Amino acid sequence: MTIRSLLHRLEETILALIMAAMTILTFVQVVLRYGFNSGFLWALEANFYLFGWLVLLGIAYGVRVKAHIGVDAIVRLLPSRGQRWVGLLVVALAITYACLMLYGSWEYIDRLHIMGVEAEDIPVERWVLSLCLPIGFAMLLYRLLEMAWRIATGKSSGYELADEAHDAIRDVAGDENPDATVVSR
Repeated sequence: MTIRSLLHRLEETILALIMAAMTILTFVQVVLRYGFNSGFLWALEANFYLFGWLVLLGIAYGVRVKAHIGVDAIVRLLPSRGQRWVGLLVVALAITYACLMLYGSWEYIDRLHIMGVEAEDIPVERWVLSLCLPIGFAMLLYRLLEMAWRIATGKSSGYELADEAHDAIRDVAGDENPDATVVSR
């Protein structure tokens, strides 16, 4: 197993554990609240921070597995060289966004660390719970740089998006290379 595949497994495991923790915590909280008229004071805030981690790590994961959707109908009409240029432009804009957010989140974490503010219901400083911001945007930046390299080296024809229509046709027709213009009866 390569280091790259090990890191991919680690990323998927962390995301699965976060989702499991959120589900279990919510289930227990509902049972305690409606079954025993009690509950954990910190459960809502814990789910809030877990959801932040899930979203911010999930953004980078979505780029890796090409799960993000987009509108590329016009881009697909361009020749392959045009598609690559548009892809590089889109990735460059996304990298700019990730860099700005990484810088802003780093500044935010630094200020939280200086202030030493604890979370409302969890006895942990907020900067520790909010580390998902710079970590998530750093991972997004890394995934976008990977995609830019694939486009620049010709391994990809452009910004890689999910193609739900293609997948749906393939699932229904059982065809690996569906042509949406052909109707089979």
